[in-house]
Amino acid sequence: MYLGIDLGTSAVKTILVDHAQRVIANRSHALTIDVPRPGWAEQDPAAWIAAVFATLDALKADYAREMGEVAGIGLSGQMHGPVLLDADMKPLRPCILWNDGRSTAECVTLEQRWPALRVITGNKAMPGFAAPKLVWVAAHEPAIFTATRLVLLPKAYVRCVLSGEAIEDVSDASGSLWLDVVKRDWSDDGLAATGLTRAQMPRLVEGCAPAGRLRSDLAERWGMTKRPIIAGGAGDNPAGAVGIGAIRPGATFLTLGTSGAVIAPVDAVTANPDRVVHTFCHAIPAMWLQAGAMLSAASCLAWIARLLGATEAELLAPLGVRPAAPSPVSFLPYLAGERTPHDDPNARGLLDGLSHATDRNAVVQAVLEGVAFALADCRDALTDTGLVISDADAIGGGSRSDLWLAILASVLNIPIHRLAEGETGAAFGAARLARLAVTGEAIATVCTAPARTATFKPEPGLAAAYAERLPRWRQLYRPRREISPETMVD
Repeated sequence: MYLGIDLGTSAVKTILVDHAQRVIANRSHALTIDVPRPGWAEQDPAAWIAAVFATLDALKADYAREMGEVAGIGLSGQMHGPVLLDADMKPLRPCILWNDGRSTAECVTLEQRWPALRVITGNKAMPGFAAPKLVWVAAHEPAIFTATRLVLLPKAYVRCVLSGEAIEDVSDASGSLWLDVVKRDWSDDGLAATGLTRAQMPRLVEGCAPAGRLRSDLAERWGMTKRPIIAGGAGDNPAGAVGIGAIRPGATFLTLGTSGAVIAPVDAVTANPDRVVHTFCHAIPAMWLQAGAMLSAASCLAWIARLLGATEAELLAPLGVRPAAPSPVSFLPYLAGERTPHDDPNARGLLDGLSHATDRNAVVQAVLEGVAFALADCRDALTDTGLVISDADAIGGGSRSDLWLAILASVLNIPIHRLAEGETGAAFGAARLARLAVTGEAIATVCTAPARTATFKPEPGLAAAYAERLPRWRQLYRPRREISPETMVD
């Protein structure tokens, strides 16, 4: 048996998987985000640990025999958030999350200090990454920065609590801006630009490698007959790629979770940081992922449902399974700023084209289309690197919607495939990495692709209408940095 633990932004999800790769059980525990100021986002690492323990306790209560047979544990999780630990391995402050935009000025400072940043990391300095957050802490909370003895990313902190060891995998480390992505090692120059050294960083491993064992007392708590091996694991998107078998060039997929992305595995780095393409190490050796990323995807549907006082299902039901035409309303999904292609943490959402005739259906469809248009921006940034994207698999909670996948197929003008178990991709990928760490099997033998349960093809008339709408949709974005501070209201 293997456990896959996914530390998400909105919940911890833990699954129990047998040797035939069947999901025996899953449990989740919700998380909340603290917003101390507009544009900021934080979480207390103690809440992660409580949530992880709650899911494992629940599995122990209901599946004691299976939990006793667990041989390996895989971790996946939200990327980019630094957990700052003191000399006693205690967090010094809440974790600044991936969607926090406070460190815009520090990105400029970091690139000035380290001119080779984009070449070495394959990425542009953006507020979402960990390194600019440390520059911010050094400037605004110097006592905390001085007291920092170890910097861990979210899932590495969970590993530290579970095993007592400070170890990180290279895929998650790629999102720090401290990693040389080609060498798959910490960059001493990058660390120095942030006022850090290797002594403050965890040991690096590949995602499928052993990376510690569960503490004896915790193995006893969950009824495990031996101390399971903990795999290196992966960031959420690399783990999702492993979960759906996207381990070779050409296996492009898109994610419709809290955030969204178009992601392509590659066997050589062809970075495009100027177009805000992310370049990360994959969770398997000698492979990388290139991604166009957006900060708000399925969370946009959750937002409009909350705003209108309805459930998501109630909003989607009247729209059917495919649109007859684009909505007369347009929506910018920049509710928390945006990454690809704008790198603008101050960007905000917008509804355009409202009239007395506008009804709820038009607004809801516009939200779905706005996310799809933003994913088209991500796709185009990737194709600028030379990638050819002829179809894509869809994972994440938003992939449940026939309507949304039909819209995406016509906006992107490519077939979109829904996968079996597409909503547990990251946790399932983590469980696969756990198995690889335990057994040493061939990666291709374990990381097979799940069945495609449906394919959504572009409809020529609708695809043409969306192609005409897309340039006008792009014109709606106006960088807020061009607006005077007196007129900015959050």
